[in-house]
Amino acid sequence: MIDAFVGLGSNINQPALQLSKACRSMAALGNTQLVAISPVYESPPMGPADQPHFLNACAHLRTGLSPGELLTSLQAIETAMGRIRRRRWGERCIDLDLLLMGNLQLKNEVLTLPHPGLYSRDFVLRPLSDLLGREFVMPNGVDIGTLLAVCTTERLEKLNIVLPKGNEPGNPP
Repeated sequence: MIDAFVGLGSNINQPALQLSKACRSMAALGNTQLVAISPVYESPPMGPADQPHFLNACAHLRTGLSPGELLTSLQAIETAMGRIRRRRWGERCIDLDLLLMGNLQLKNEVLTLPHPGLYSRDFVLRPLSDLLGREFVMPNGVDIGTLLAVCTTERLEKLNIVLPKGNEPGNPP
């Protein structure tokens, strides 16, 4: 089993509900445990400005899946939830990005680990730091706190939304 971290994002079709559904779907993956979910943050879109703000979070998974199998599973969740890729960095009901898998460094035609935008996006680093701590040293040898200090993206707003770690009682589907 290896620790993997997934970035979640949504900005259309009830984003908080979309993030909740994605968490439940990840919790249901075979040979995988959903260990923790970060707080949810709202951020302006990184791409085209003519779209709603995003809700972002990170999930900590422990998995026996290979990187390719996990990526395929995450993409299957996106497809099942209705993700349609209309334009680069455009609006989406769900986006699940495989950010890290242990200290694995990988680059092929399908997958790059760590995720190529990981080190410069506060909407990914901030929720990841909630799970790992600002002192956590990333695969590039730099701690999350230092990376956050030099981010050039817009300010984030932490929201009072708690995402489920699975099919827990009291959480709406």
